[in-house]
Amino acid sequence: MPGLLAAYVRAVDTLSAFSGRLAGWMFFAVGLFVTYEVFMRYVLTLPTVWVDEISRILQIWATYLAVAYVLRQRKHILIDITFRDATALARRLVDTFSLVVIILFSVLATVLGWEIWLKSTLAGHTTDSYLAVPKVFIESSIWIGFGLTSAQAVAEIIKTWSGMPVPAPGHDGEA
Repeated sequence: MPGLLAAYVRAVDTLSAFSGRLAGWMFFAVGLFVTYEVFMRYVLTLPTVWVDEISRILQIWATYLAVAYVLRQRKHILIDITFRDATALARRLVDTFSLVVIILFSVLATVLGWEIWLKSTLAGHTTDSYLAVPKVFIESSIWIGFGLTSAQAVAEIIKTWSGMPVPAPGHDGEA
């Protein structure tokens, strides 16, 4: 495989691995925040004004960041009854077709997400809450997450056809 393609795959895999770890920590933080809110609300009867909105923002970001990581690890839904041999031509064609569908959807979501984000940024939209968080922070998760997913899907196609290792379904380690 040419060095440029290998470098692309390594860079995207590294970025996806980082985003997956970051998403995990965001989900962990949401759990802590919600536990804190339950304690404050029901034990001390002093509810917070920030936990709900910050938790939602972190959940949105974590979800979009985790998609590329899940794709990299091949943890998405995978039916391999018919195509168990990852090196078989039929399996490669089916994998490529599914990755092209992911790319088409992800590119569309990235473009439309960017347009929504730009419009919201230029208009200075904020959330309708006490915190009035700029929507820039929320809506950017869409185009960033799907942009990374698009890049990861391209990397997965390169891996499929170049002979680079592709994690087997159920693989838990970092590739």
